[in-house]
Amino acid sequence: MEPDDLELLITVVVAAVDEQQARTACAPLVARVDGRVVRAGDCSDEEPGCWSVTVSLTSRERATHNVAAALARAVRSFVRLLGEDFPTPRVACEPPTAWTVLDDPHLLERAVPGAERLLVEAWAGGDPYGRRKRPEATEPNTEPEKAQQASPEQTTSSRIRLLLRVDVVTDRSAGAEWQARAVASRVARRGTITRVAPQGRALSVHLDLGSTADSPATALLNAVSSLGRSGWSDVEWIDDEARVRWSADPVPDAGITGMELVAQHPVESVWTLPE
Repeated sequence: MEPDDLELLITVVVAAVDEQQARTACAPLVARVDGRVVRAGDCSDEEPGCWSVTVSLTSRERATHNVAAALARAVRSFVRLLGEDFPTPRVACEPPTAWTVLDDPHLLERAVPGAERLLVEAWAGGDPYGRRKRPEATEPNTEPEKAQQASPEQTTSSRIRLLLRVDVVTDRSAGAEWQARAVASRVARRGTITRVAPQGRALSVHLDLGSTADSPATALLNAVSSLGRSGWSDVEWIDDEARVRWSADPVPDAGITGMELVAQHPVESVWTLPE
């Protein structure tokens, strides 16, 4: 990819009995946009009888000095490729990404048979599924001695659990959940929503990202690096729990306004983030 390329990720939730059927349903769309399937997974625990298929492709749009505008154009341009019947979508943007959710099954059926929902994401800086630690990402400052003290040598019985909270300004729970899942997919292969709660004018989506053998500090640094955003707080320690926070500045009228990552050690049960 060139430095000014924008990567599109299209995640389709489709009614299917197995992965092969899901991939087959998405095959015409993949061929039409000249994309490639980068991920397929069973999401029947959240959408009964459904699988998700994620397609990657390079947008025809290019990054400019106004990256936000280019990202939004990339999302809208892809939606127009789906057909004239698709209305111009409302796009949420928080560089390095912009996204929209299409959830009209009657329209989506024309693009992908059996499609329930479709998430369109545009990314500046390359495909997040193929991206590793980004040198330009600002990592929160940690205290190595504290990290050493709080996290001794890891064993299979002393894993930490990584939790994520995403605050989204939206009037629909489904929209908040989709945006939160999009964030979670940068960090873990699978994130389980534990609850959605009002938080001011936003909805807070809480996700369990699973366990890891990394120390709390390392798990947080890896997660922040995967998300590729600057402006994270320093690591805050409460007993053997570590957390970092991020807030949008300025606060957007719609979209993601804040995030919090928590690494808890040891794991004895499935925790949820405190209010």
